[in-house]
Amino acid sequence: MQWETVIGLEVHVQLATRSKIFSGASTAFGAEPNTQACAVDLGLPGVLPVLNEAAVAMAVKFGLAIHAEIPEVSVFDRKNYFYPDLPKGYQTSQMYQPIVGAGVVEITLEDGTTKPIRVHHAHLEEDAGKSLHELFSSGKGHGMTGIDLNRAGTPLLEIVSEPDMRSAKEAAAYLKAIHSIVTYLGISDGNMAEGSMRCDVNVSVRPKGQEAFGTRAEIKNVNSFRFVERAIAFEVERQIELLEDGGKVVQETRLFDPERDETRSMRTKEEANDYRYFPCPDLLPVVLDKAYIDHLRDNLPELPAEKRARFENELGLSAYDASVLSATREMADYFDEVREVCGDAKQAANWVQGELAGALNRENLAVKDSPVSARQLGELVARVLDDTINGKAAKQVFQALWNGQGASADDIIEAQGLKQVTDTGAIEAMIDQVIADSPAQVAQYRDAEPDKRGKMIGYFVGQVMKASRGTANPQQVNELLKQKLDALC
Repeated sequence: MQWETVIGLEVHVQLATRSKIFSGASTAFGAEPNTQACAVDLGLPGVLPVLNEAAVAMAVKFGLAIHAEIPEVSVFDRKNYFYPDLPKGYQTSQMYQPIVGAGVVEITLEDGTTKPIRVHHAHLEEDAGKSLHELFSSGKGHGMTGIDLNRAGTPLLEIVSEPDMRSAKEAAAYLKAIHSIVTYLGISDGNMAEGSMRCDVNVSVRPKGQEAFGTRAEIKNVNSFRFVERAIAFEVERQIELLEDGGKVVQETRLFDPERDETRSMRTKEEANDYRYFPCPDLLPVVLDKAYIDHLRDNLPELPAEKRARFENELGLSAYDASVLSATREMADYFDEVREVCGDAKQAANWVQGELAGALNRENLAVKDSPVSARQLGELVARVLDDTINGKAAKQVFQALWNGQGASADDIIEAQGLKQVTDTGAIEAMIDQVIADSPAQVAQYRDAEPDKRGKMIGYFVGQVMKASRGTANPQQVNELLKQKLDALC
C-alpha cells in the first residue's frame, strides 16, 4: 500500500522583549537559575498581571507579515495543568480568541517551486520554567530534578499551521521560513540552541488518496531544523510499520531522542477539554484599533519574499542566488551594502557567496561577526571591477583584510604592491623576456597544429605572471602573448 504523510507544526517563538509578558522581570538569557522570576511569574497570592504592549506589537507584526486576519478583539485564557515548571498551576494563553487569525506562509522547495502553507492562527502565551534533569544524574540529590523558573513568563508566540505539509523536507522548509520572517521582523533572535524557537510536530499517515486524516502523534519540543526532519522520518516509518502489521496508531505525545534517532512515548495526548480552558479573570480583552494596526503595517521592514523578488527582478540575480542571499536579514543587508559600494550586483553576489561564505564556514562564524565589513568587501570588489587588481591579488587582499592587516583594500594594495600592471609597454617587455628565455617551448608552439596552440600558451602566461608577481593584467598578457607567438610561426 502507498502511504501519504500529513504534517502540521506548532512553532513556539520567544519574543525579543526585554521584560516578560505579564511582569517587569528580565528575559535576558543565561542568568543564574531562579534569579529572574518575580512574584507575578510565580502567581503568588495578591499579584496581578499587566500585559506587555511590546509583545502585542510583535505578534501583530508577525500577523501582518503573513497576510493574516488581525481580529479587533483577542482574549487571554487560563490553560490549567499541574507540572513543577508551572508553579501557579495554569498557563496564561489564548484559546478561543487569538491575536492573529488565518494567514499563509510560502515555502520554497528543493526544486525551486513554491508552496503555500496555511497558518490556522497564532496566539500569545507565557512560557513555562525549565526542568533540569541532568543536574542530579549522580552524587548528592541523585534521582532529583532541578527547576529553573527564569524562563517562566517569557512571552511566546505560538504559530499553529494547518496540516498542509506532506514530507519532512516541507516541514523543515516551513520552519526555516518562519525563522526567516521572525528574525527579519526583529521580534525574535530565533536561536534554537537557546530555546528561542522550538516546535511541536504533529505527524500522521493515511492511505494515498484517502481524504480522512489518520491518527496523529505529537512530537514535543524539537529544537533544530535537522532534528525536525529526522524525527518525522522515524515517526512516519514507525506508524506505517505499525499499521501494516495490523496495529493502530495511538494519539499520544512523544519525545525525539537525537542520540538514538528515534521518538518514544511520553504520555497519552490530551484534548483541549482536559486543560479546562476558561477566560482569564485578571486580564481585560485586548482591543486593537485600525490606526494601531496600520501604524505597525507601515513600519514593517522589507520581508524575505519581497527581498528575494527584488534581488531577482531589479538586480537580475538568479533565483538560487536571490534565495541564498535573502535567507537571513543579516546576509541580505550585508550583500546590499557590498552591492551599493561596488555598484555591481552579480560580482557582489559572487564574492559574498564565494570568498566570504567560505571564510565564515571555515571559522564557524555568522555574517554579523565577519572580520571583513560589507564596506571593506565592497571596496575590494570595486578594485577588481576597475582593473586596479586582478582576481588572484584580490584574494590576497581579502585574506589580509580578514586577518586585520589593513583598514581598507586600498591600504593593502598599496602596502603589498599588488596594483595591476596594465601598461602595454611594461607587459610587452616581460613577454619578450619570457619568450627569449623559453626557446624549447617556443619551438614546440611553432611546430604544433594551430588548433592545439591555445592549450600550450598557458606555460607562457604562467611565466609572465610569475615575472610580474601576479600583478600583470591576465587578459592583456593572453592577447599580447598570442600576437607575439603567432608572429614567430
